[in-house]
Amino acid sequence: MARRNTKQDNSLDAPKGRRSSVLPRRRSVAAPNRDRFGRLTEAIARGMGTPWFLFGLSLFVVVWMLFNTLGPEAWRFDSAAIGFTALTLILSLQASYAAPLILLAQNRQDDRDRVQFEQDRQRAERNLADTEYLAREVVALRLALQDMASKEFIRAELRSLLEELDRDRPATGPTGAVGSAAASSPPGASRTTSD
Repeated sequence: MARRNTKQDNSLDAPKGRRSSVLPRRRSVAAPNRDRFGRLTEAIARGMGTPWFLFGLSLFVVVWMLFNTLGPEAWRFDSAAIGFTALTLILSLQASYAAPLILLAQNRQDDRDRVQFEQDRQRAERNLADTEYLAREVVALRLALQDMASKEFIRAELRSLLEELDRDRPATGPTGAVGSAAASSPPGASRTTSD
């Protein structure tokens, strides 16, 4: 039975085992989902930016002040004489939570904008590459079309080939003998043909 060495188990060709540490690792409690928390902060920030929130907050403050000013003396819990200390504390607490929530929502929006900008940049690069490719293809097609023979050029070439064939073909007379004029003419002499 082979004895295992723990130092050899940490080689690159074997998966890494659990590390032993002095203190045992705590199992982390399910970490809050960052995306869910981010959506919540955005919803709160969006809600605080509505007229209904301002109306509700104003109504809350007015009711609070009226109750603590005009309500029965025994039921009042925030004194108007000392400046509604509890109301001030509540509004300060609300403001201290509102500012970071708004900043978190703005950071998420900045992240989304950054991703959108990167995608737009990549799309623009692909479009530019496609446009350059198509421009090169159009230039190649134009060059290929310029190299193609036109109808007039083909007709002229065919006429010259026909003339050359007529020149090279021996003239035969009615008796089938080769004509003396065609045989005696030098090879470079031209002969007129009627079209």
